[in-house]
Amino acid sequence: MKNPLLAIVLLTLSILGSGCKSTDPISGSGKGIPTSFHGESDSLNAAAINWRDYFNNPILLDLIDTALNQNFDILKAYQRIEASRAGVRFTKGALLPTVSGYGSLAQRRYGLYTMDGAGNISTYINPDEIVPIHLRDYYLGLQTTWEVDLWGKLRNRKKAATARFFSTIEAKNLIVTTIIAEVANSYYTLQALDNKLEILRENIKLQEDALEVVQTQKEAGITNELAVKQFEGQVLNSKNLEKETLQEILETENRINFLLGRYPQPVRRTKEQYKDSLDFMIRVGSPSDLLRNRPDIRQSEQQLQAAKADVKAAQAAFYPSLNLSGAYGYQAYKTGVLFRSPESIAYTIFGGLTAPLLNRSQIKAEFQNANASQTEALYNYQESILNGYTEVYNELAKLKRLQEIHDLRTSESLAMSQSVDISTELFKTGRATYLEVIISQQKSLEAQLQLVEARKRQNITKTNIYKALGGGWR
Repeated sequence: MKNPLLAIVLLTLSILGSGCKSTDPISGSGKGIPTSFHGESDSLNAAAINWRDYFNNPILLDLIDTALNQNFDILKAYQRIEASRAGVRFTKGALLPTVSGYGSLAQRRYGLYTMDGAGNISTYINPDEIVPIHLRDYYLGLQTTWEVDLWGKLRNRKKAATARFFSTIEAKNLIVTTIIAEVANSYYTLQALDNKLEILRENIKLQEDALEVVQTQKEAGITNELAVKQFEGQVLNSKNLEKETLQEILETENRINFLLGRYPQPVRRTKEQYKDSLDFMIRVGSPSDLLRNRPDIRQSEQQLQAAKADVKAAQAAFYPSLNLSGAYGYQAYKTGVLFRSPESIAYTIFGGLTAPLLNRSQIKAEFQNANASQTEALYNYQESILNGYTEVYNELAKLKRLQEIHDLRTSESLAMSQSVDISTELFKTGRATYLEVIISQQKSLEAQLQLVEARKRQNITKTNIYKALGGGWR
């Protein structure tokens, strides 16, 4: 071949082509998602409902609003978004040439027994001035460098950074919907505890009344000291439950305060709206809606896109990179002639093609790492879909069971309340023992508390379904 430079370039490219095997990003998302939950599919989806419309308690809405503005996890998520946005700007800037101002001052002395030194002795830098032995060098101008993105390495880095930026947005959305659900569930727990406390205090009053009756009967010789102590122990047990409930209320209030980013203080709420909370049918839509509604699935999808772009960028590192550099400015040996044009104008332009030939293990390791990370991201994406479907499936089944449990608990509470009235009247007339009265009161109290717990679990489950469907972040 007549042109040796062309031969070297072709040889280099042939070595690169033989040494780098192309690996396409992994495609596909694994097994297809089922078409329905429990064999049922709705055309509407509760996730499309704004959380302000989903929760029908004005006090709860105010608490959620405060949490969205003050919760530290949400505030930190916004900062992670800003940091990721800066990463996108950085990769975008890497695609463009860099231009910088540059100034320098140097002084040189060439040895006289060198080519430069010997030549300077007889060379005129000006018509009437020999080149000085101590030669100063002033430079003022611009410098630029640019890596030409021939194979898309920098573009894919930008794509990866952009996908990660959107991933941080979805991470923030996930935190938002989680905080909303936690505030709502803590509020429902607090309402349930208030109802529990009210029931305990009502029962304490009834038990104290029964204790007075027994004490009167003992004084009249109708009953004995054992009956008095049994009723007294029942009152003390209920008062102990009252104290424990007060502590639970305090801790639940402070859990809400923490979510709202504020110090311990009383939480405003109403017991009256507890029974009316979230009293409507949940529409779950179809499982495919999870792909566009759930922030964690959308986040893992963006992470998968970023990992694919990382693989392409790592693959492009095997190929030659073209770098251009240049400078333009004024250069002279003294300031008096520094800006004399065109004599003091200096410029350079350089283009270099670099390619890895030997010791490419580092590039291969980065490529293998990117490829493994891509596979892991794919598995994370598949896992998030499976987890989302399973959460909705479980919560939907739980909600159906809880409705049945609530109906049974309602009937049980009514029956136990009637048994207390009956046993009390029978005891007064001597046709029932004090143990029968105590047992009736205990079972009635348990039934009432279980009814409150069933209602709380219903509300929490409806909130969890809303979150599982991907609602709350809009």
